[in-house]
Formats: sequence, C-alpha cells, structure tokens
Amino acid sequence: MDSKDVKKYMAQDHRARIEEAAGRLAPVLKETPLIKSDFYSAEAGCDVYLKPENLQTTGSFKIRGAYNKIASLDKAEIRKGVISASAGNHAQGVAFSAQKRGVKATIVMPNITPLLKVDATEAYGADVVLAGDVYDESFEAATRIAAQKKLTFVHPFDDYDVLCGQGTIAKEILEELPGADEILVPIGGGGLIAGILLWAKAASPKTKVIGVIPEGSPAIKHSLEKGKAVREKDIHTCAEGVAVKQPGDLTFAAIMKYMDEIVTVSERDIMENILLMMEKHKLVTEAAGVVSLAGAKKRARAGRKLVCVISGGNIDTVTVSSVVNQGMISRGRIMCFSVELPDKPGQLVAVAQLLAREGANVIELDHNQFKALDRYSDKVVLEVTVETNGHAHIDRVLKALSAEGFPISRIY
Repeated sequence: MDSKDVKKYMAQDHRARIEEAAGRLAPVLKETPLIKSDFYSAEAGCDVYLKPENLQTTGSFKIRGAYNKIASLDKAEIRKGVISASAGNHAQGVAFSAQKRGVKATIVMPNITPLLKVDATEAYGADVVLAGDVYDESFEAATRIAAQKKLTFVHPFDDYDVLCGQGTIAKEILEELPGADEILVPIGGGGLIAGILLWAKAASPKTKVIGVIPEGSPAIKHSLEKGKAVREKDIHTCAEGVAVKQPGDLTFAAIMKYMDEIVTVSERDIMENILLMMEKHKLVTEAAGVVSLAGAKKRARAGRKLVCVISGGNIDTVTVSSVVNQGMISRGRIMCFSVELPDKPGQLVAVAQLLAREGANVIELDHNQFKALDRYSDKVVLEVTVETNGHAHIDRVLKALSAEGFPISRIY
C-alpha cells in the first residue's frame, strides 16, 4: 500500500467506520462474551478475561474482517469475484463470507496446506488453488491471478475494511468491560491489533493495547526498532497464524502510532497455554490463539483487568497431540530419565517401588541391555517416563532416586 493511501485511511473516522462494520457483521457473527478466568486470574494475581474468538464461526476472528470487506464491495467488484491467499483462517473467513454474499471466491493456499484445511475452505464453496511452498509464494501467485482475471483481492490484513471488521472485537470488549486496563493481542501481519487499536484509542484512550509476539516471529518488533516495516528472512514458531515475515504498511502505521507496548513469549509458553486452555476452560485453541495468554503474566499487576484475545481454534489433531505432550513437559506433568543398573534380578523392581512410593506414575519404560554405556559390562540402561505433579514433585523424585544410589540422567 502506498503512503498516500496509508495517510488517507489513517485520517478516517475510525469509530464511525467500525460502527458500520458492526452493523454488517451482526447477522453472521456468533456472540463471544468475555470469560472471567479464575485460573489465570489466580496465576497472574489480577483479573484476567478471555475474548474467545476461537468459538467464532469458521473458528477464528478472521471472519470479521473478511465479511466486512466483501460486504463493502460494489456490484462491479462482486461480479468480478474475489481472490485471496491464506494457509488457514483467512481462507475460511473469505470463503464463508463470499458464500454468504453470493460472491465467487478463489483461495490460493501453499502446497503444504493440510488437506483438512483445504477441505474446510472448499466446503464453503471456494475454489482452492495450491501454489508455492510458503504463504509468501502463495500471496505472489494470488496477486498474479488477480491481475490476470481482474479479480478483487482481499488482503489478509493490510486493508482498511478488514481492519474495521477486526476492530469490532475492541468495541465488544469495551462495551462489556468499560474498565479494562489492558487488551493483549497476538501480532502477525498486524490486522487484528491494528483494528483493535483504531477503536480502543478513540473510545477508551486509558485502555492500553499490548502486542504479543513469539520469539521466533519478530518482524513487528524489528520494524518498530527501525521505524518502518521490514522483512524477516526466517520465521520459526509453532504459532503459524502469526508467522508473518513483514507487517502491512497500513497495519504498521496504526501500530506505530497507537500501540502501547510489545511483549515477547517463548514457544514453551505458547504450548503450555494450549494445554491449560483445554484443562482449565475446556477450550481448544491453536498456537497463535494463546499467544496473548502467554503474555498475561508479564503484564500482571494487582488490581489490573486484563483481556486476552483468543484469536483462533483451528488446530489439527496431530498437532494437538504433540503440543499437549510439550505442554505437559513444560508444566512438569511428565518426566523422562535414564539410569544404568546392574544386570541382575530385582533392580527394575527396586526402581518401580521407589517411584510408587514417591507418587510418580509410570507411563512407559524401556529396559534395554544393548543401551549400556559399555556393551561388555554387566550393566543395563533403564529409560522411564513418569507422570508427575509439577516441577517440585520431579525434584523430589530425582532426589529420592539419587539418595538410593541410582545414577540418574534426565532426558526431559
């Protein structure tokens, strides 16, 4: 987007435009009232609320911006049809919105997109084109097709109508909780937080808006440091929904002008919170969806009211399994160790009895003499995975094993 357009959009009456967006969205949105989280409030030492956009139609907030954009098109643009590029949530948002508005939609997705996401997008009536190995290559392919076929391009984040659609989230939050001190928002390309900023800073200037990013996706942080939108060479994060190499020009302008602070969280923090959301709130979330929650502890102060935007819940079952395991390790709920034992009867029983005494439940064990450090010794290596009750419990189990003379090596 060129600088003239950025200035034009930044000068708009954002509250009025977001009010219009809310009216357009009313017939299609699911209500996502704030959830006061007793668990996260206790952990943070202040009031923590969840804005569960993972419960939204299509499973994420993306429907808001996509629908507002498509509902804003004129008759000529509708006749042309729309096209977009996405690896997941935006694809479904555009496909759903186009179907509702009677518009032909084409979505360009990377070749590596899971079949589940392709099927979900096609189920809303869109034509899916697989092109490129990563999102950026799919984006380039989509812009070429748009030019060739004269289709209307629906950008995932760098579009004013899209931003106004996302801004309805802030409107709902601040109407339900006028005293909110902070709204924590995950940042990828910046569309979600930019939209929230446009409403929040006009309607409730005292409410801080905090951006949260994974360590492995620092594009917005580096852009803020340099004062312009810059492109990252590599992105490494499990939160693919915010794995964007460069923020948009319009979104960056809004972030640069209005955002209060930025918080960085680890991959471990993210995976841990996916597990906690399942356990404590019975909610399924994707990795990008809990980035804001992962940052809540860093913003916690007594008396504060924090609202964490849970941006999406589209996560495949294979990833769920992996993430749950990582989250359990992170929370000290699973521990694996190895011990080299004399190859004689009774040793395995001795270890098992000690673990039982310490309340560690054995999940898996491998008693393998071929793993001995010295193949020709009379030793055998035992690897044990146990279910534990936190890091303090793990420390007690390891101390008890050491006290009995077992040489322990912690695996994870």
